[in-house]
Amino acid sequence: MSGEKKAFIGIDVGTQGVRLVVVDQEGNQLFSEGESLTLTERSREEQSPQEWWQACTRLLQSMRKHLEQEIKNGLTFISIGATSTSGTVIPIDKANKPLHWAIMYSDQRSAAASLKVKELAEAHFDNGKGYTNFNSSSGLSKMCWFVEEFPEQAKEIKYWIHAADYIIGQLSGCFHTTDETNALKSGYDVAAKIWPSYIYKDLPIKKEWLQAVVPTGTVLGTLKKEWEDLFDLNEGIQVVTGLTDGCASQISSGAVDVGDWNSTIGTTLVIKGITSEEVIDPEGRIYSHRHPQGYWMPGGAANIGADWVNEFSATEVEEFSKEDVELLPSAYFTYPLKAQGERFPFIAPDAVGFQPDGMSRKDLFVSSMEGLAFIERYAYELIEEFSGEKVAVVYAAGGASNNDLWMKIRSNVLNLPIRKMHNVSGAMGAAIMAASQTHFSTLVEATNVMTRLEKEFKPDKPLSEKYEKRYQ
Repeated sequence: MSGEKKAFIGIDVGTQGVRLVVVDQEGNQLFSEGESLTLTERSREEQSPQEWWQACTRLLQSMRKHLEQEIKNGLTFISIGATSTSGTVIPIDKANKPLHWAIMYSDQRSAAASLKVKELAEAHFDNGKGYTNFNSSSGLSKMCWFVEEFPEQAKEIKYWIHAADYIIGQLSGCFHTTDETNALKSGYDVAAKIWPSYIYKDLPIKKEWLQAVVPTGTVLGTLKKEWEDLFDLNEGIQVVTGLTDGCASQISSGAVDVGDWNSTIGTTLVIKGITSEEVIDPEGRIYSHRHPQGYWMPGGAANIGADWVNEFSATEVEEFSKEDVELLPSAYFTYPLKAQGERFPFIAPDAVGFQPDGMSRKDLFVSSMEGLAFIERYAYELIEEFSGEKVAVVYAAGGASNNDLWMKIRSNVLNLPIRKMHNVSGAMGAAIMAASQTHFSTLVEATNVMTRLEKEFKPDKPLSEKYEKRYQ
């Protein structure tokens, strides 16, 4: 019945913890709870998939208890989805058991292997198309490293799967299929929709180890009966493919239609958007995921970000964020890159941050905000150059989106409206993706209904003109 309340579950397995959310068909959050993972020095390299799943089961049990009354009143669970870190991979055996702990995206041990992978990929895609931006964080690099380091265990491999696939497999029993966002950094050609031949001809990878690949959000089956019984849930809950954490956050931010773009500023600056045509960058700064509706989801990740904010106390941040907009722009140029080297929107291995001498703490704070906003604009100009399409609106996520002064600065530097949606998270994105193919007709429709605007910042012409001069 149309009047029934329907629920959608999203699970996000991050580096430090697992979060589960439940939302209804209008995007109202019915439940949200997280559980921290046990972190050790090894956790940046390897983590236990079984621990992830155990955390998921406890959260599902907590969810069932919390929603007891709603379920009695007719709440029906329709579908469930999951997201996790891009580039994290797991070898599993014929019984779908991990042969080794999950090899994390942040594991640097595959750096040497990635050089060979990148060289072969560039030779294969000599026309500039296809994914070639391999490094130590790429799934394919880790697969090659593992086979060379653990040849005996490699003999037992049935499939290589991704982090989100493990959770989806536990829920549905389907481990042999992944989605296009997870498959990208494992070498899948999202344009031709094939695994390129160099992977299994020139690398120590067997073709049969590679999963089937389907559009993100595809229904893979229903929740296994043992979980229906254990958690006392309704029958027929559909399980959809997983997706990468970056794409999930982009969805929950509202940026899912052509011309929409998302800037997530946390420790780093990550930009993702939607274009009608694939964006080809010969330098590899920009790479494209595939949108389930056939569009493209290009993006890039910088080394620069908001980690410089940690140098200021909470009191300073609060005080300096009250800066009078009439006093902007600041009188200084600051480039707040904390580590050496940059990869987006320009590649400069020797790049270092800079700031003028003699600034007050307040001036340093404000000019650092402006400096990062200038880099953000430069990134969007690069994207427009390659795509031939104009950026219409920017949806903001990450810690920087919580600072109104910074949002005003960014809107005026970009000369674009910036929107912040309510409840932007990977788990929310996974829930929306689950709903998009099981309740709504498309991802765009689902996102438009299930996300809601919290704040919007628009450029002020006099200020944006001042920033234009500063930017140039």
